[in-house]
Amino acid sequence: MSTKPEIKLFNKRLLRQAVQESFVKLNPVLLIKNPVIFIVAIGSVLTTLVVFMDIFNGSFSFFNFQIAVWLWFTVLFANFSEAVAEGRGKAQADNLRKNRTQTQARKMTGKHEVLVFATELRKGDIVLCKAGDIIPSDGEVIEGIASVDESAITGESAPVIRESGGDRSAVTGGTKVISDQIVIRITSDPGSTFIDRMIALVEGAKRQKTPNEIALSILLSGLSIIFLLAVTTLPAFFAYSLSASGLPGSQNLTLPVLFALLVCLIPTTIGGLLSAIGISGMDRLLQRNVIATSGRAIEAAGDVDVLLLDKTGTITLGNRMATDFIPAEGVTPAELADAAQLSSLSDETPEGRSIVILAKEKFNIRGREVHRLNASFIPFTAQSRMSGIDLRTEDGLHQIRKGSAEAIRSFILNNNGFFPQKIQDIVSELARMGATPLVVAKDNKVLGVINLKDIVKGGIKQRFAELRKMGIQTVMITGDNSLTAAAIAAEAGVDDFMAEAKPEDKLRRIREEQANGHLVGMIGDGTNDAPALAQADIGIAMNSGTQAAREAGNMIDLDSNPTKLIEVVEVGKQLLMTRGALTTFSIANDVAKYFAIIPAISASLYVGKSGTGILSALNIMQLGSPQSAILSAVIFNAIIIVLLIPLALRGVRYHPVSANTALTRNLIIFGIGGLIAPFFGIKLIDILINL
Repeated sequence: MSTKPEIKLFNKRLLRQAVQESFVKLNPVLLIKNPVIFIVAIGSVLTTLVVFMDIFNGSFSFFNFQIAVWLWFTVLFANFSEAVAEGRGKAQADNLRKNRTQTQARKMTGKHEVLVFATELRKGDIVLCKAGDIIPSDGEVIEGIASVDESAITGESAPVIRESGGDRSAVTGGTKVISDQIVIRITSDPGSTFIDRMIALVEGAKRQKTPNEIALSILLSGLSIIFLLAVTTLPAFFAYSLSASGLPGSQNLTLPVLFALLVCLIPTTIGGLLSAIGISGMDRLLQRNVIATSGRAIEAAGDVDVLLLDKTGTITLGNRMATDFIPAEGVTPAELADAAQLSSLSDETPEGRSIVILAKEKFNIRGREVHRLNASFIPFTAQSRMSGIDLRTEDGLHQIRKGSAEAIRSFILNNNGFFPQKIQDIVSELARMGATPLVVAKDNKVLGVINLKDIVKGGIKQRFAELRKMGIQTVMITGDNSLTAAAIAAEAGVDDFMAEAKPEDKLRRIREEQANGHLVGMIGDGTNDAPALAQADIGIAMNSGTQAAREAGNMIDLDSNPTKLIEVVEVGKQLLMTRGALTTFSIANDVAKYFAIIPAISASLYVGKSGTGILSALNIMQLGSPQSAILSAVIFNAIIIVLLIPLALRGVRYHPVSANTALTRNLIIFGIGGLIAPFFGIKLIDILINL
């Protein structure tokens, strides 16, 4: 698996662009999309007007000026966090644009080739691509087979095979044919190709707020309105308290102080970072070479609690390997190995090659030149379920076959032979162990069994154990029989399995799980996977798969790595954990800032003989003066947004734990941390101000 190089957070060019964007985002049309920061911006404008009025009246207040400056900084820092996140996405988009070239295409008109620019191609056009050609646009191979270099898209240098008529037929514009030639049907119009959609997504041009973001925004707006109402009533209460204390009404709360209090109490921290958290989730997914069609898909990945995984290539290595020759009674292992190798000489599958290699390694039986043998090869078909060779020798024609036990049994009986019960027992035992038995026969005699083992990937059992801790159920899907499926499921540690599964079985299982209130994720690459991918809450389509599969899924894995589903779930959960952690921290911050500002603005009320007001008992931070206390809280409120930008972009550290454990952890670390941090931060700033 390859991953794209990460865009550094403190890249000078990125930061410079982010600073510029911070000022561009002061546009009220853009600001109003973030209600919390919009309120801060209104407060900044009104406080600035007060400062200018003071100047015109000849009563300039440096205190009010500083509040205005730091309120503007709060707005700019919130804009800056979003601009940095968007800048990282634009940097990724620039890298993608570099991979696009203005290529010419061999458009087929009848039987003739016409050279046209890629931008002139339309959906449905037929294009011929030869070795060395850049594939001009997204399409499906309808004729031929070729090696394709997809490093421009995936970062993986190894070429891949693309061919017609299978689940590896999709090609992406910008990749390069390096051998043979293929005929492609274009599947996208200019501007809507896969690369174009990727660029739009990573730039955030089409990023819309997810349901969770909208819900949280409503909550934050509600809290802001409550605090706004509370703050607007304070002058009336203070007027009464000043009168009761025998103090003049001129000492009532000023507009800058009221806005300072409001900004410190509303959840500005999470309000300023919310958008950055969502954008960075898509960016972290892109680092893993996965493109999400929406932020909603990433969030759904974080909520998924049932994963459907194909056995082959996901749970197992995918290539069954021959591990042993088990001869029938009266047959030597060498005889069985020789016949097995002969029947596999024309078999180019990984299984066939492994049989040839095993015979060579165990019995030093060298591979024979196919063209020198006076033989005809019998290819494998789904109907016969066996393959082999018809070998002409001096003593006549010999038929050697290898295949499933049922197919070989029929072959033997048709040749008036006998299928031993002992061989059937061996076949059943191997199936129970999770292996795939192939029976070898010569003419009307069974020679023995080849043990093909599907190797479970290393570490996959631990990954499934981690998912189980997170409350996620894993379901293995396979076309194998129940015995084989059960053995591999036990070895891999999955929670459940579906044997002999057909496309309609997958779709039915997904609907059943969703009807029971579960969110389901699955991965696929073929046209027959498209209905299930569309039905699943998270459907990851392989980039190497068919166009139907890519259009049905809401995520596309550029590496075509079936195990990526597990990583996508982790990224989704990290996004939700980050948002929850910073929301907890922000609200806890507001509680702590209450103890800085409220004692400061009420210090002059009900002053006793000692010269201090009774509300000064709340000044547990022992801040220097009311003015420095208010200013320290406003400065801390602005700076904390900048300090939390790296955490918002990188995400909190992911731990494979249940939702309850994660919530408890967040409350302890970010809840208590959010309460404590302002006490230290505001006190330190207060000391520096009073110096």
